[in-house]
Order: sequence, then structure tokens, then C-alpha cells
Amino acid sequence: MITGIKGGFKSVRFRRAAAVSVTAGAVLATGALTAVPAQAATAPTIVAKAGYVMNNANGAGLYSKAANTKRSTGSTTKIMTAKVVLAQSNLNLNAKVTIQKAYSDYIVSRGASSARLIVGDKVTVRQLLYGLMLPSGCDAAYALADKFGSGSTRAARVKSFIGKMNTEAKKLGLTNTHFDSFDGIGNGKNYSTPKDLTKLASNAMKNSTFRAVVKTKTYTAKTITKTGSTRTMGTWKNTNSLLGSYSGTIGVKTGSGDEAGYCLVFAATRNGKTVYGTVLASTNATQRATDAKKLLNYGFAKLG
Repeated sequence: MITGIKGGFKSVRFRRAAAVSVTAGAVLATGALTAVPAQAATAPTIVAKAGYVMNNANGAGLYSKAANTKRSTGSTTKIMTAKVVLAQSNLNLNAKVTIQKAYSDYIVSRGASSARLIVGDKVTVRQLLYGLMLPSGCDAAYALADKFGSGSTRAARVKSFIGKMNTEAKKLGLTNTHFDSFDGIGNGKNYSTPKDLTKLASNAMKNSTFRAVVKTKTYTAKTITKTGSTRTMGTWKNTNSLLGSYSGTIGVKTGSGDEAGYCLVFAATRNGKTVYGTVLASTNATQRATDAKKLLNYGFAKLG
């Protein structure tokens, strides 16, 4: 009897221990315990003075470094230039724009990036958008501002176009953004933040033409010259190096300048998840891409 009782106690203790073990295993398997993950993503260190990453599915921030600090943005400004053009009512992408000497004189006087447009050529709006976003042509930006601004003079039309850029910024709730140029070569009041630029890019990417342009690596077009003949323009290469070096990249725009440093607004999609982000004031073109890749990797790791 005594032996049986001892054996019974052992059996009960064993069954209870087993039950506890099974229950704990089930809890762990279902993730009910809220223990800190063994390999939680570690926020990266970037050289850029400011950065931001966003989950495009819900707009939630995934990374932030001086994300609301106003900075010069360089040619990332051209995201808004393109957005304003594409927002025009009854837009005809095949409408032709005659390239003026003023556009050429402008890039020479400013030492600005160029799509190498030739005076007198008739270039379509679609082609100008590629010239704007791939080689970051300030001549293409000028042509678009002149075309889609309102006024009897070129100066008035440019001023009107920049006004449209600021109106659009307000409409999107970009409270830390202001434009005083159509291309990012500002006059002291052209600024934004990593968070605002990321939100702007996400919104701009809702347009199918914008998406097609910014994911294009190279583009070649034929234009009509002032004599009526057809000329093949040189091939434009996208300045966004992530398109060829980071799997899943879908855009969007580089920028640089003495005040801005090296900037990049970027986006990528992997496994059905899309991450947008921005780095401002990095040290060189290679470093801004490295910074962006770190932030993309971190963003995707956070999303799991």
C-alpha cells in the first residue's frame, strides 16, 4: 500500500510536470508570451544628417533621424515638379514643347544638371518628364514650369508654377515644406524634411506615369528638330543607383547641391511589402545609396 501510494504521488507529480511543460510549449508556439525577440532588428547608423523610413501600407514610421528638420533638398524637389505636371487637367503627355534658349542659358549660368535639350527641338511632355527625373535635367524642369504655369511672360509662368507646387504641398499636409524653385536650385526658401519628402513620394507614386518614369533605368527618345527632321536624343540614365543594386527598388529621385549635400528619396517592394524613405545631407553619391540600403533593410526587417 505504501509503495503504491508513493508510486501514485510520483505519477501525479509527473503528470502535472508534463502538463505544465506542454502548456508552456503551446504558449511559446502561439507567441502568447511577450518576451523580447531574440534577434530584434537593430536601428542602423547612417552618415546622412537626416533620414526617415515609412511603411507604405499604413504610413507608420519605422525609422527617424532628424526627420522633421527642414533642409535644402536639391533635385528631390523635382518629385513635386513632376507631380504638379501630372495633376494638370486634360493633360496630354504627347503635347510638344519647343525648347527655348532661355532653358539652355539657365543651366549654363547655374552650372545645373542637364538633359541636354537642344534649342528649337520639339519635345513631348512625356519626354520632358523622363528628362526631368532620370538625368535630373534642370532644363527639362524649366520647360515644364514654363509650359504649365500661367501668365503672359516666362517669369510670370514660372512664378505661377512654383505657386502650384506650394499649393500642392499644403494640400498634402506637408507643413515643413516650401518651394521657391522648380528644380531645387533655390533662393533661400526651398526646403523640406525627410518625413515630408517620403510622404510626397508615396503620394506621387499613385500616378501610373510617375511610377513608370522613376523605375526606368535608361531612356532614349526621338524629337523633331527646328528644321523638321527627326533627331535621336542621347540615352538618359537614371541617377538613382538603387535601381541596379537593390532588389525590389521602384524609385524615386536623387538630389545634391552645396547646401543640400547628397540626398535620396527611395522606395522598394519585397514580399508584398513596400517601404518608402529619404536621406538628406549625406556625404557623396555612394554614401547616400549605402545609407538608403541600410534603412531599407531595417524597414523590411521591422515589417518581418
